[in-house]
Amino acid sequence: MSNNSITGAREFVTSVELPDPLALNLKVSKDIFDYDAAKQQAVVVGADVIAFVKGVTPEQRNDIVNASLLAQLVAKKKVPKPSTLTTVKEWYEDYFDVLSRIGFAIQDKGFAEYREASDSFEAHEAILEIATALLAGAPGALALVKTTLDALQKMSSNSPWITLFNRESQSANTARFQVSLVNEDENGNLHVALIAFGLEARTKLTQVLFFKFHTNDVMLHHHSGKVTINAHLLAGVRDQIADKLIAYASDYIKGLPDL
Repeated sequence: MSNNSITGAREFVTSVELPDPLALNLKVSKDIFDYDAAKQQAVVVGADVIAFVKGVTPEQRNDIVNASLLAQLVAKKKVPKPSTLTTVKEWYEDYFDVLSRIGFAIQDKGFAEYREASDSFEAHEAILEIATALLAGAPGALALVKTTLDALQKMSSNSPWITLFNRESQSANTARFQVSLVNEDENGNLHVALIAFGLEARTKLTQVLFFKFHTNDVMLHHHSGKVTINAHLLAGVRDQIADKLIAYASDYIKGLPDL
């Protein structure tokens, strides 16, 4: 990794524009989540649910969480309220662009239509179906995704995790949200199994993850893929990203209780 690459990433992070924190009416919290490499952990980061397997270091967990938040905020600045699937995909173009500039090797950014054979489905069922295909041969990783979704499903609708997720994932009759599973290979390289969703409904959405949709009433598109992270590059912009997120982090990041 050349110094020029890290310098370029730092300049990019410093230059990007984020939404005005005053306009977002942020409620600053003093809650601090302790990342622990010895545990499986999950974090709600805006509209992203990120799960970590054991072994991913606290620094790397924090870097990935901050990268996701930075990408979401940049996309939010450029596409504040996506109102159609087309604008949701524009939001994702900005989101993926940020990640690709700070160490995430994203090969494919295309979306496919999710087709359900039955008359209805729930978003978390679609997540598990796609995760099952993406994580084939990694039953432990798939089990962690399921455990994380189960933990969210058991929470009340006014819990801070669900409130945050709903606030950031929904806009009138559209929604976009992500589920990410972070692990290490035998050589210590970081990988993310990333699933992103865009949803457009005929009526106004009140919540997304555990609501039963009638197939004819929604269009659900998804992107899924395995992403390799350049941990050295991501660590090289750690301070710049943290500085950029000072006004936002506590209102956008909520660590889930132990899984």
